[in-house]
Amino acid sequence: MQPLTIYGNAGSGNCLKVKWVAAHLGHPFTWEEVDVPAGGTRTPAMLALNPAGRVPFVVLPGGEVLSESNAIIAYLAEGSALIPQAALARARMLQWMFWEQYSHEPYIAVRRYQLHYLHRDPADLDPKLKERGEDALRLIESSLDGGPYLAGEALSLADVAVVAYTRMAHEGGFDLAPFPRIRAWIGRVEDGLGIGPYQG
Repeated sequence: MQPLTIYGNAGSGNCLKVKWVAAHLGHPFTWEEVDVPAGGTRTPAMLALNPAGRVPFVVLPGGEVLSESNAIIAYLAEGSALIPQAALARARMLQWMFWEQYSHEPYIAVRRYQLHYLHRDPADLDPKLKERGEDALRLIESSLDGGPYLAGEALSLADVAVVAYTRMAHEGGFDLAPFPRIRAWIGRVEDGLGIGPYQG
C-alpha cells in the first residue's frame, strides 16, 4: 500500500483526527508539518495543492487532493469498523460529525486558539464563545448517558471528530470537571485509538 501525505499542524485537533484515523487503520502516511500562524497554508505551493488555504488536506497515492477533516476521515475509514454498518447508527455518526463542525469547533476550538496561541485576555473575547462552548459540552455529557460512545456501543468517527477539540477544551478556558461522562469518554476514545492522554 502506497503512503498518502497528510499536510497538517500538530496543534490542530482537525489535523490530528486525520493522523489518528490513518494510524489506527494502518494506512501508511507521511506527515508534512505546516506552520499555520506563519502563513504556511497561504504560500503559492500550498494554494496550488489546496486553494482553500487551510489544513488538513491529504495527497492520495494517485495524486488526488482531499481536504476538510471529516471528509478525509470518512474516506480513510470506508469499510472499517469506525463507520457503523446499520443505517441509523451511520446517520447518527454523520449527525455528530456535522454538529461538531457547526456547533462545537467554532466555539471551543476558536476560544482555545484565541487564549492558547494568541494569548488574548478572556475579557476581550466574545462571551458567546464560552456560552456556546459550554452548551456543546452539556449536550455531549447528556448524550453519553445512554452509552459509552456517541453513535452507539462502539467507537466510531463520531467520537474521533468530537474528541479532538474536547480533550483540549481546558486550553480554551472550559472546565471539564463538571462533566464526568465526558472525561471517562475521552479516556475510552484515546485508548481505542491508541493515542494516549493529551499532553498539551
